[in-house]
Amino acid sequence: MGNFRLAEHFISINGEGRAAGELALFLRFTGCNLRCGWCDTMWANEKDTPHIAVTTQELVSVAESAISQGVRNITLTGGEPLLQNDIAELIAALDMPGVRVEIETNGSVALKPFAGEHRPVFTVDYKLPSSGMERFMLTENFDVLGERDCVKFVVASHEDLERAAQVIDEYRLDRKPCALFFSPVFGRIQPAEIVDFMKERQLGGVRLQLQLHKIIWDPEKRGV
Repeated sequence: MGNFRLAEHFISINGEGRAAGELALFLRFTGCNLRCGWCDTMWANEKDTPHIAVTTQELVSVAESAISQGVRNITLTGGEPLLQNDIAELIAALDMPGVRVEIETNGSVALKPFAGEHRPVFTVDYKLPSSGMERFMLTENFDVLGERDCVKFVVASHEDLERAAQVIDEYRLDRKPCALFFSPVFGRIQPAEIVDFMKERQLGGVRLQLQLHKIIWDPEKRGV
């Protein structure tokens, strides 16, 4: 039976990604191997972050309760959820009919081991210069992505936009079936600047993505 360090769980809307605006159960785990300069969940990244120890079956029970309330999306997030030792077991246990299991991952963990029989949806970050973490990106993950998945470029500056465009071109991401998102760091860059850049570079295959939960609620509010 798998064991996990759970920082919090709650039902809200997906704030970003392909299922943005849809209800989801969020399971947030502690611990991350990166330290992005603009991270908005740094409180969950340390090993000593307050948490509860839970088993696979306990998390399945939480999921079943959410499903009974009409939820059809389960988002595993963090921190970095793929660092949980027994995460593959949990992914398999949550693979239930009519349920979409999504992994929000930071781009530094290999996805191929999780792309088998119980494959979840992957929402994969590519860390840009402002994060200070680009050197940890595993570009081989791009080869795993399919039409249900997406690559998210979190941008804080014009330099980030330029680098994102380079990565898209170098790896021909606009020719892959996955979706591509530019997501502004809240309060660091104006969405209009991103739109202007998309128009200038003719990035018709990229979508601007705003973090809905930070628009609806206080940007510092947890559990939403």
